[in-house]
Amino acid sequence: MYRYPVAEPDLGEEELRNVIEAVKSGWISSKGKFIEDFERAFANYIGVKYGIATSNGTTALHLALVALGIGSGDEVIVPDITFAATINAVLYTGAKPVIVDIHPEYWCMDPDKVEKAITSRTKAIIPVHLYGHPCDMDPIMEIASKHSLYVIEDVAEAHGAEYKGKKAGSFGHVSCFSFYGNKIITTGEGGMVLTNDCELAERMRMLRDHGMNPKKRYWHEVIGFNYRMTNLQAAIGLAQLNKIDRFIEKKRRIAKIYAEELSGIPGITLHPEMPWAKNVYWLYSILIDSSKAAITRDELSEKLEKEGIETRKFFYPLHEMPIYAKYSVYSYPVATTISRQGLNLPSSTKLTEEDVKFIARKIKESILSWKTL
Repeated sequence: MYRYPVAEPDLGEEELRNVIEAVKSGWISSKGKFIEDFERAFANYIGVKYGIATSNGTTALHLALVALGIGSGDEVIVPDITFAATINAVLYTGAKPVIVDIHPEYWCMDPDKVEKAITSRTKAIIPVHLYGHPCDMDPIMEIASKHSLYVIEDVAEAHGAEYKGKKAGSFGHVSCFSFYGNKIITTGEGGMVLTNDCELAERMRMLRDHGMNPKKRYWHEVIGFNYRMTNLQAAIGLAQLNKIDRFIEKKRRIAKIYAEELSGIPGITLHPEMPWAKNVYWLYSILIDSSKAAITRDELSEKLEKEGIETRKFFYPLHEMPIYAKYSVYSYPVATTISRQGLNLPSSTKLTEEDVKFIARKIKESILSWKTL
């Protein structure tokens, strides 16, 4: 049986040529021309001055937090629905994460909840652009400015998404990206931190290289990390970046087909796109309200699995996991509901129009046949 994956890397000859060039050059580790080229090109694509390539998206977040001086005694506000890396990076620094609910319309951090969570110890906000849709950045930046807080954008799932015509990742003091194998563009593993602050960029470059003084080799002024990207990874990333607009166009075309095919089905809420947003639909996502669809999200997922259609349930709310429960001090009705209803559908750029229509048809058949049982 053919299997339709939720996501998969889309690689070709350009990536292979770059990797071969890197191998032939002998620079396969954390030095080589592709690293600086990728950093420069990706920063330029997002519209930010400086790029610092990292080993993955989690280390990008940790590097940014440490470089900003965040540590023990500080608080950092995070959304309840996100991958664990967001909150883990805060905990690595010794700071305290403060979990807030998400917005019911577009599923990202709710700015109203952010303002209410600020205390004298709050030092930063990490808005997460979830599943390809950007956060409402204006009010978040206004709140941050009002309270002198740092904003660290987590853009792991939203390469190329836009807020009011500007790229996600160009608003905060720093922004962090992941290039894991299932992301819109990939380096296998890998990440990137972007900033417009030259001094901050230099600090992050030093910290990612064991804290070594860049002008005095093997002289360590601070305790740093080995968070470097390899030249081989950057070679793949640069080739992927050349295709990003095509990938995003394909993602949006897939989303349009899903929306057309699934529109009007009782109990299904389609992946939103707010008037101020350009959603890149990293994963096309729907909500299943069993009180209207007469089938639960989990039942639908199981039926689709039997048809060879892979789906992925939404992230669990952070506040429900025992290791993070102590950082939940508010109620989270939106995150709780959306987490239980949310389902990510196959969103690979390799899907054909016929593939997407087939998947949508199986969703409709599953819901309608279940209602008649």
